[in-house]
Amino acid sequence: MAPTATETEWDHQFNTLRRENLFRNPPTDHTAYPALQLAVNPHIESFNAIFRDDGKAGLLTHGIADIGAKTFLDGDDRAPSDGKNTLTVRYKDVFLQKPQVPPSNKLARNRQVFPAECRERHVTYRGRLSATLEYRINGGDPVEFTREFGQVPVMIKSNRCHLEGNSPALLVERKEESEELGGYFIVNGIEKIIRMLQLNKRNFPMAINRPSFQNRGPGYTPYGIILRAVRPDETSQTNVLHYLNDGNMTFRFSWRKNEYLVPVMMILKALVETNDREIFEGLIGPAGSKAAGNTFLTDRIELLLRTYKSYNLYSKSDTRAFLGEKFRVVLGVPDTMTNYEVGTEFLRKIVLVHLGNVDVTEEQDDEKYKLLLFMIRKLYALVAGECAVDNPDAVQNQEILLGGFLYGQIIKERLDEFLSVNVRASLREYLRRNPGIPFTSEEFRKEFPNNIFRKANENLGNALEYFMSTGNLQSQSGLDLQQTAGFTVVAEKLNFTRFISHFRMVHRGAFFAQLKTTAVRKLLPESWGFMCPVHTPDGSPCGLLNHLAHKAKIMTDYLDVSHIATLAAELGIVDVSSASTDENVVVMLDGKILGYCTPKESVRIADCFRYWKVEGTHGVPLQLEIGYVPPSRGGSYPGVYMTSTPARMVRPVKYLPLQKEDWVGPYEQPYMSIAVVPQEIESGRSTHVEFDPTNILSILANMTPFSDFNQSPMSKQTMGTPSTASVYRTGQTPIVRAPLHNTYGFDNFPNGFNAVIAIISYTGYDMDDAMILNKSAHERGFGHGTIYKTKKISLKDDSRTKATKSVTKAFGFAPHSYVSAHHQGMLDDDGLPHVGRLIQEGDVICAWHTVTPDYNGKLVNLDGITHYEKYKDSEEGFIEKVRLIGAESGNEPLQTVSIKFRIPRSPIVGDKFSSRHGQKGVASQKWPTMDLPFSETGISPDIIINPHAFPSRMTIGMMVESLAGKAGALHGLAQDSTPFKFDEENTAGDYFGHQLMKAGYNYHGNEPMYSGVTGEELQADIFTGVCYYQRLRHMVNDKYQVRTTGPVVPTTGQPIKGRKRGGGIRVGEMERDALLAHGTAFLLQDRLLNCSDYSKSWICRRCGSFLSVQPTVSQFALGKKKAPSIVRCRACAIKLDDSDGVDMLEIDGEIWEDGQGNSWVGGDQTTQVVVPGALKYLDVELAAMGVKLKYRVDRNDEPRKGPMKPMALDGVRVGK
Repeated sequence: MAPTATETEWDHQFNTLRRENLFRNPPTDHTAYPALQLAVNPHIESFNAIFRDDGKAGLLTHGIADIGAKTFLDGDDRAPSDGKNTLTVRYKDVFLQKPQVPPSNKLARNRQVFPAECRERHVTYRGRLSATLEYRINGGDPVEFTREFGQVPVMIKSNRCHLEGNSPALLVERKEESEELGGYFIVNGIEKIIRMLQLNKRNFPMAINRPSFQNRGPGYTPYGIILRAVRPDETSQTNVLHYLNDGNMTFRFSWRKNEYLVPVMMILKALVETNDREIFEGLIGPAGSKAAGNTFLTDRIELLLRTYKSYNLYSKSDTRAFLGEKFRVVLGVPDTMTNYEVGTEFLRKIVLVHLGNVDVTEEQDDEKYKLLLFMIRKLYALVAGECAVDNPDAVQNQEILLGGFLYGQIIKERLDEFLSVNVRASLREYLRRNPGIPFTSEEFRKEFPNNIFRKANENLGNALEYFMSTGNLQSQSGLDLQQTAGFTVVAEKLNFTRFISHFRMVHRGAFFAQLKTTAVRKLLPESWGFMCPVHTPDGSPCGLLNHLAHKAKIMTDYLDVSHIATLAAELGIVDVSSASTDENVVVMLDGKILGYCTPKESVRIADCFRYWKVEGTHGVPLQLEIGYVPPSRGGSYPGVYMTSTPARMVRPVKYLPLQKEDWVGPYEQPYMSIAVVPQEIESGRSTHVEFDPTNILSILANMTPFSDFNQSPMSKQTMGTPSTASVYRTGQTPIVRAPLHNTYGFDNFPNGFNAVIAIISYTGYDMDDAMILNKSAHERGFGHGTIYKTKKISLKDDSRTKATKSVTKAFGFAPHSYVSAHHQGMLDDDGLPHVGRLIQEGDVICAWHTVTPDYNGKLVNLDGITHYEKYKDSEEGFIEKVRLIGAESGNEPLQTVSIKFRIPRSPIVGDKFSSRHGQKGVASQKWPTMDLPFSETGISPDIIINPHAFPSRMTIGMMVESLAGKAGALHGLAQDSTPFKFDEENTAGDYFGHQLMKAGYNYHGNEPMYSGVTGEELQADIFTGVCYYQRLRHMVNDKYQVRTTGPVVPTTGQPIKGRKRGGGIRVGEMERDALLAHGTAFLLQDRLLNCSDYSKSWICRRCGSFLSVQPTVSQFALGKKKAPSIVRCRACAIKLDDSDGVDMLEIDGEIWEDGQGNSWVGGDQTTQVVVPGALKYLDVELAAMGVKLKYRVDRNDEPRKGPMKPMALDGVRVGK
């Protein structure tokens, strides 16, 4: 049972005593920050839905029902199936244990494994997955047996985790945060999260105009209807209707990554026993309806019916048998099934599966038939221009794929594959070796569960651990998704705001990141209240990676809608319909057609349902989405579309008729009248009003003070404050804060410090965005940070062979080995370092030696050699903690240690700081306090920033925060920074200006200041205030790069990239311009040539080519050992075989050979020049394309001999 939420509300005040009391005495029965727990709930509840404990069927229960029983036949595969024995196997139940110590460990008393231990041991937090199966032979009595499928990662705080329902006090006992969120997995000690993805809205026929549809074949048009049908186990099957030029339609689906097209008439005839007249009337309506006069519609439906005649399939049984014959191999069904049964299986598995996918009844087939008719009718309306396309990029037509649901889908598919592929292969191998043993024999009954089934290897745990650690999906079907990678990300704890943002982020999908169009990234009005309009990153993920608004909630369970159909019938819906939307509009619930009604009645039905659900009567659930689409000319297709499914977003608004809370969804919101503030309520039109305008913003965006002035959250890049028990240091809470700051408990995780800032152009070090730090404030710890690094040292071999299970190494000094005094001082007797010791690059951090077992089994060292592991980082650090990591079995010697380093990072010139408004800048200088300006009260600012940083960036919110922070500091108040509180009449400057006046300060926040150098008063009043500043993660020590020459790319000769690999420094156009402006041309040459791709190359001075020169040997020196090699140009030389008519006496030069037996003369006009290696690469590439480059070389230059230095470039000119 989860702890209950506290009933005490938080406000924007400091609440220091309450917060401190909660920290010292964590509650034992309730959570102090319920909003924080609610933010992560969708992740936890979606995982809980896989294995439910509340008596309802979990996702895997539905999943194994969909998998059904698999049938296998004995005997030869090539022989006919008649007379063969059948073996049917099915899953009965699947269950997951909580993480425990493995059975191989006989020593552990407490067998529970907690997440904190897995983090420290760098292992996966996982539980054992098992399944109960049953098999029957020839339909006889079932025999049950259990099979284990390995250990799978378990989500923290889920119903399969030991932390579920723990109170804050108990969580602290178990080495967790008092308000531990959960919702993530621990894989190899790293916290990983499955990120949420946006998918098409389920069970809703979307009208699409997609040009790529025309590529399906001749006659195809861009028009189609897409319906993503979702089964109860959350797996989906997308069905598409295509419109053809001649009015015909085809039904498209994808199965195991292959696409198939079927005439839609064939699907209709296979679903129910029907005839052409019933189909015609189902599309047009009964005789006399308005649609009967629509020739556009009637002509096409007539053609649809006429073209189907060629198949000669009229009855349901014939059509199903035809479909079964065509899809027998595709579906992989056993030979014992008839074509009719295969056709039925095809309809069960593929066609509109949300209306029935297990033991499908005739009533469910009838519902599928009605929905398919509706889809055809909507597609004809789209082609005729009677309805608009549904935008798949709008939140209105989307839902969220939750991590737990995806996890359950992967488990289900793996279980299905295990029976379909692994067990089938194992049985086939057994029958090949024992052809005379039938299934009915006693020997087979003994062998099947123990040997045959056990040999069908499937370690599902390894597959899921691979998925969690890499984010790559290995699936035969693709799970009806558009991507196979990027599903998981590391839940970085750089700071708390970054950590919690991971749980609220929603990604559009990796497929859309590669699209050239920007339509996907646009912020659309439909996102209001569901997606935050400002919280999206810069660069390539902009608009694709969004975050949920802080009040938006994602449903994780089906609602009880058993009364809805009866209520709708009582309100007057009928079963008969007309294609004319003037006469009838549809009433639909979760993709199932309840009936039709007139447009006037549809308004009444929608209003009644909404009133009842808010009132809480008639069994209508509060989170039911009632999407009423009114009839219009060329607008969305009208109807009442009700939704109660999971994975959809809802948010709270106030329902005006009852003055109560209503939950609305993204589909219904565009057709509703919701006022933003009470002043905007229009009598007779507005039905709802927002509880607060800030509900449109995410958790992080709400933390920006006065965000209506400017929005640039940078909190996610901040260095968080480490949680230490030091009594001499405490984090600072912002003076200017939003009420949500306390609601989410951000004071438990301080993110910055209140700094006194002065906005003044003082010295030249504050140009642009740079800022000057007060040196004394810096020495008192201003902006001080710490980096923690962990190194895992394992003595086990990396290879996974069975031979390496024996222990071959041990920590410590080898007996009788020489150990220097320096090493003895660095390490303890056990070979491990002293905690708290200062270490530098090259220092040893542990010692180990090889061991072998003697005749008594005792591990001894024979070679007397001690090996050392060294600290390789260039920064000094301290040994913070040494963890000894034992083996899971509990009886092996120590093989793994984990050493945690603490590296202090005091701010230096070049480190980055930022206010909460995105006013970022680097520290340009640490200025002595005695030289800084000071105010009348003797205060010197902590930070000086340039006034020119404000106008171009329009960060007015920061100026308001400075005023509010100054007034708050003077009066000892926490200032409320909620946006939208001020307007043109009641300005923020006036409100906080009067607070400053009451404290005896200037209304505008200005103060006279005195020069620290001369002591004279400065001519202008200086704007000073208190602003909450943050130190960002971008530090010079992580980025600085120094290099002359080093490793290069083989093809171009240019430096490799990467700071850790000794790569080059980027010198681009702007750097080139700066160097030229300073008159340092030789320095530029050093950067761009000498330290980059400097190369000496031979070139022909006559033809100006690099490519035609080659080293040669004179004929007269062929027999000598040390024959000199001379570079000559082959293009300018004359081949002796082609020298007929040439007077050899007139040719100046000696005869030489090219190494292939050909003799040449001439081509001596070559010289050596220095050029960039990339130039030669370009020359070769262009030559391959048939383009010749010719260079102009100075004629007066003498041929060079010997090596050539970069300095000696006089007289050599490399031309174009």
